[in-house]
Order: sequence, then C-alpha cells, then structure tokens
Amino acid sequence: MTKKLTVLISGLALAFAQQVWSALPTNAIAPGFATQAAKGGKSFGFNLRAALADGPVVLYFYPKAFTQGCTLEARAFAEAIGEFEAAGARVLGMSADDIDTLKRFSTEECASKFAVGVASPAIIEAYDVALKREGMPGGLSNRTSYVISQSGKITLVHSDMDYRDHVRLTLAEVKRLKSSK
Repeated sequence: MTKKLTVLISGLALAFAQQVWSALPTNAIAPGFATQAAKGGKSFGFNLRAALADGPVVLYFYPKAFTQGCTLEARAFAEAIGEFEAAGARVLGMSADDIDTLKRFSTEECASKFAVGVASPAIIEAYDVALKREGMPGGLSNRTSYVISQSGKITLVHSDMDYRDHVRLTLAEVKRLKSSK
C-alpha cells in the first residue's frame, strides 16, 4: 500500500471514530436529575422522577438551539406532540444552552408545545451524550433520544446526528409502551 493511501485510510478511520459516540444502553435505569426548563417562554423546575410519575418521558438531547438540525427536530416534535400526549408521554428536549436561550427556543421553534431543559455538564455526562468532534466547542451534547418508561427504565436509545428518525422512533416506542399495558 502506498504511503498516501495509508494516510488517507488512517485519516478516514480517525474521522469516523470521532463521529462515533456512546449512549446509555436500553434496559438501564435512567439517571435522575433536576434542571431548569422552559415551555412557552416561561421557566420552571423540571425533575425527571416527578415527571415519570405521570407516564413515560421522551428525553432528547440536541447540540444547540437555533441551529438548522436542532430547529427542524424541535419543529418535528412540536408537530407530533398530540400523538405523544395521546400515548401518555411527555417530551423534554435537552441542550447545554442557557435558560434565556431556551425560553426563546421554546416559543419560536417548539411552538410552546413541549419543554426544553438545560443539560448541565453533569447531565450530559450521566447520559453519556457529550459531543466529541474535532473543531466543536466542548460542553455540547450529541443528538440522542431516550424513551424512559414510567418505571425509570430506558426502553429505546437512538443516537444519530441526522434528526429525521428521532420523532418517528420515539413515537413508535411510546405507542408500544401504551399498548403493552
């Protein structure tokens, strides 16, 4: 193999490795947390354990509010919120943005239909969703969606920077949970 080809293959392997990330596995117990959240431009305290008392939670992490993929994903969740609610599920988007940014995002992109919360470094670490890509600032989360059953068990994990399947897959899982009761 030529030296150029070896360098190219090594570079591609490195680039691919930098795009791969971890997530908590299905059947794991979701780490509990409390954080600031916003819905309809108003902030409030969100506690995962308290939310689970009412039914399953779709917890989706996204890198940064008001970026193209994150905006499209938020709009897709907003469009489907009636189906999530009919299945008894609550949706919470999570990013490392500050609460003032999330207040705006909750109205402008989430259409005041679901809450978005502050993903602190501790929450990002607990859910194993740190975005580790060369050239990206630290502290961001990757795009990972979890469905957490009322018992606190993770029943679905979907990690993909392409936002398009997150709503479809999480909605299918909460409908499955409802039908299995």
